[in-house]
Amino acid sequence: MNYREKSLKLHGQWKGKIEVVSRVEVDSREKLSLAYTPGVAEPCLAIHKDVNQSFELTRRWNTVPVITDGTAVLGLGDIGPEAGMPVMEGKCALFKAFGGVDAMPLCLRTKDTEEIIRTIKLLAGSFGGINLEDISAPRCFEIERRLKEELDIPVFHDDQHGTAVVTAAALFNALKLVGKRAEDLKIAVNGAGAAGIAIAKFLLNLGCRDVIMCDSKGVICEGDSRLNAEKQGIAKITNRAHLTGGLAEAMKGADVFVGVSVANCVSKEMVRSMADRAIVFTCANPVPEISREDALEAGAAVVGTGSSEKPNQINNVLVFPGLFRGALDVRASDINFEMMRAASEAIASCVGDKLSPDYILPYAYEQHAHDAVAKAVAEAARKTGVARI
Repeated sequence: MNYREKSLKLHGQWKGKIEVVSRVEVDSREKLSLAYTPGVAEPCLAIHKDVNQSFELTRRWNTVPVITDGTAVLGLGDIGPEAGMPVMEGKCALFKAFGGVDAMPLCLRTKDTEEIIRTIKLLAGSFGGINLEDISAPRCFEIERRLKEELDIPVFHDDQHGTAVVTAAALFNALKLVGKRAEDLKIAVNGAGAAGIAIAKFLLNLGCRDVIMCDSKGVICEGDSRLNAEKQGIAKITNRAHLTGGLAEAMKGADVFVGVSVANCVSKEMVRSMADRAIVFTCANPVPEISREDALEAGAAVVGTGSSEKPNQINNVLVFPGLFRGALDVRASDINFEMMRAASEAIASCVGDKLSPDYILPYAYEQHAHDAVAKAVAEAARKTGVARI
């Protein structure tokens, strides 16, 4: 029985991966009167006087929704909100297991950008932060941007920034192995959706200078009228040499390849055309852009994948539980670049002296990595002035 068959069987047995558990007992008149009426009126009035008391007197401080419209679920695409529920439940289980964060799935029956924004704004008073998930590009960019502007709690789109943070962590350690510097790299990114664009922006902000992006039509270049607004934006800060052509042209001489795209789009010849001691991250799931074995045979020095069955899995699970833990602990009003950079550095540091071509990231189940991220993020929030406690 393979993972998919076994998972389907187990989901039928589990009947859901999360549940609500009461934190108080209500097995006597006194306990009932304190947890509910008449006693509960007092915390209600306290919150009415000062809405910030909702973080002190309710579970709001530790609660995050995992929100999707079901349009970009894993590698399955637009399968709808109900079909996305198993993924959102799984995400909630990981939030609790690795970050101690109470998370709940909210799967919205709309694809309308304004409806999604309005719905989340109306619900925001119940939560300490917002995690957006599996919303298709380019709508996901506008949804996140607007919510970050209009809400006073952290908003984080994991498909964008979680992917960028863990990719950067992998790159930090891979560069130690190959003896190269971020500012000297030529980086080819294949896939110009939510993850690809976020990765490119993050790496540029970290000091990388030469990033070339490709979509399904080839190299993205400023001035191309076919590009949507988000791609036009990234074209203005990438491919400064105005290279044209396809992925093969982008990869020629590149020090790093990052794939967040489609299966089997990279050949051995394309890897051989890269610079010496090349770094190859092939994160398409379930089938990568090129197999780990083929990439290594073609000369790659370090290979990361999106698969838990291979070494160096580049996995968002290393990011979001600790990142939200740290943000919630200091009641941050935002998740900013400095907090995300701190998360990347913390993840990379957890490898320590075990660093090798087959071990550039800690495993997602290693609790010390999540704890390190939480501590680093909280500290960065305080340093940048977005912490409120």
